[in-house]
Amino acid sequence: MRPLAWTMVLLLASMAAPAFADMPQVAIAIKSHRFVPSEVQIPAGTKVELLVRNQDATPSEFESTALHREKIVTAGQQISVFVGPLQPGRYEFFDDFHPQTRGHLVVK
Repeated sequence: MRPLAWTMVLLLASMAAPAFADMPQVAIAIKSHRFVPSEVQIPAGTKVELLVRNQDATPSEFESTALHREKIVTAGQQISVFVGPLQPGRYEFFDDFHPQTRGHLVVK
């Protein structure tokens, strides 16, 4: 029974890998308490991975009420935030630790 279970796990993993390989990625940096770029465009109806790298010496947070996401980014580290598929529109994100730090996801 054990070899069968491992075979099923490997089979399911191999089927999921191509789905992640086709997912678009968008890089966003946090630099001097600013999102760079502060406006990011992604396609509507598509799941996207946002790669958020904190280049500052202090922790930050990627948060979005509209996207229902909240994740801490420690200094010098990177996180992944998966969004979508989304309808066309503008979705704000911000750094809850530094409220002046704001950006927008523009879905077209």
